[in-house]
Amino acid sequence: MKKFSWRGLSIIIFVCVTAFFLAPLTNLNLPGWWAKHKLKLGLDLQGGMQILLEVDTSDLSAKDASSAVDQNITIIRDRIDQFGVAEPSIQKLGENRIMVQLPGASDYQAAENLIKQTAMLEFKVVAQPDEAKRIFDIIDTNVAAIIDHFPDLADLKEMDKAIAPDDSLGSDIMAGKGVFSSFIRPGQLGYEVQYSDVALIQKLLADSLFQQAVPLGWQIALERAEDSASREDRSIHVLSAAVELSGADIEKAKIEYGSSTSSDPRIANKPYVSIQMKREGGRKFERVTQDNIGKRLAIVLDDVVYSAPNIQERIAGGRAQITGRFTTQEANELAIVLNTGNLNAPIEPISTSIIGATLGVDSIKSGTIAGLIGLLTVIFFMVIYYKMAGLVADIALIFNVGFILAMLTAFGATLTLPGIAGIILTIGMAVDANVLVFERIREELDAGKTPRSAHEAGYDRATITVWDSNLTTLVAAIVLYQFGTGPVRGFAVTLAIGIVGSMFTALVFVRSIFDTFILSPNRKTLSF
Repeated sequence: MKKFSWRGLSIIIFVCVTAFFLAPLTNLNLPGWWAKHKLKLGLDLQGGMQILLEVDTSDLSAKDASSAVDQNITIIRDRIDQFGVAEPSIQKLGENRIMVQLPGASDYQAAENLIKQTAMLEFKVVAQPDEAKRIFDIIDTNVAAIIDHFPDLADLKEMDKAIAPDDSLGSDIMAGKGVFSSFIRPGQLGYEVQYSDVALIQKLLADSLFQQAVPLGWQIALERAEDSASREDRSIHVLSAAVELSGADIEKAKIEYGSSTSSDPRIANKPYVSIQMKREGGRKFERVTQDNIGKRLAIVLDDVVYSAPNIQERIAGGRAQITGRFTTQEANELAIVLNTGNLNAPIEPISTSIIGATLGVDSIKSGTIAGLIGLLTVIFFMVIYYKMAGLVADIALIFNVGFILAMLTAFGATLTLPGIAGIILTIGMAVDANVLVFERIREELDAGKTPRSAHEAGYDRATITVWDSNLTTLVAAIVLYQFGTGPVRGFAVTLAIGIVGSMFTALVFVRSIFDTFILSPNRKTLSF
């Protein structure tokens, strides 16, 4: 009775836990706290994207290169977690490659940009208009002196004509006069570049020889387009090359929304990024604002000016804002990048694969059909070969499959196509323990023992064999999970859960059914 009590209690717990975590897989109207336990599907089953990245470690030592790759993986994982992709898979391949899998991702371009963005955030002082004009004149002079050495100037005229056919800028460029100033005109707060000339300016700013024409200690940068789809003029800034603060001085960045009553039109009813500096960064920020009252401080991200507010007074507390006509998604992505910091070495996407949801549905359908065929085949074999005992084993087998799915849901594991293969393999292995026990019982019945005595002896003799065979497989599953990656781990997880479930159902569940419902004290025969 004592054995039966513990056995019965464990079976009740087994059935209740399985039912509890299987319920969210149905269409039942469950409470939110219950329904949130969903079976997560891998990239191959629900679609998404896969990106193969290569980390440029050419300028690093072997030790620093390995560290940089590992740190990049950590930063990418943090970004993806905040991006909202469930169960991303991020693995190191070889020495300097990273494989990123994003199941269920729909905005592929945004995800790729977020992963590879370097996010070099810098705060730089903007030159006053008179000083900026002087810098432009120096640049014009320097460019005129080396105009023949610019490899792209010969085709700038043709590019300009294609953008603005009636403009006379091309002749000015070829004559070496006002090469740079010809593009610039006074704006509301400083200087601007016409939209039609933005492409030419970007080409010049990217030219290494042009960068040498900029006076030492200064930098030229365009302001971020307020709306990538609009055709509007862009502000251009002359910045001090000195970095007053950097991304390393940021403690936290988060997206916020301006109220409709805000007096600042840049944030009224709009999302913006709020920045909180670290203690030392706050001190730097206070000093910079104190020393540059009346000037503008540019917030520069990857050499693009996001905003350049005017410093009206000393700002204590280390708080700042990055404003602009952000969409909520753009502001959120920027906050994520600032929070996770800079990548320790640049990365370049090698390949990007998009797996459609239709392919995932086909994979699920194929896996389900294969699982049902395997399950029905085993069920029919057990019933035909072991009769009533086989039917009992089949009932336990169905519970075991349900237990695997329930545990995957409970632990938040991800079901992949190899995971389905693990379930199908487990279906075949699940009855292995019952076969060992049933054959032992047959031997005892052939030796002339009563059904109950044969049943007890069969389990006593077969149990140690069942433990040995299943534990060795469980060890193999653990090794696969520890040293495997991606699909191998998915296979190992389902295999390990299936082994635990099959041992319990064979040694506890099936035995209890026999003891309770089949083996009566007066029973003379046993259906084997």
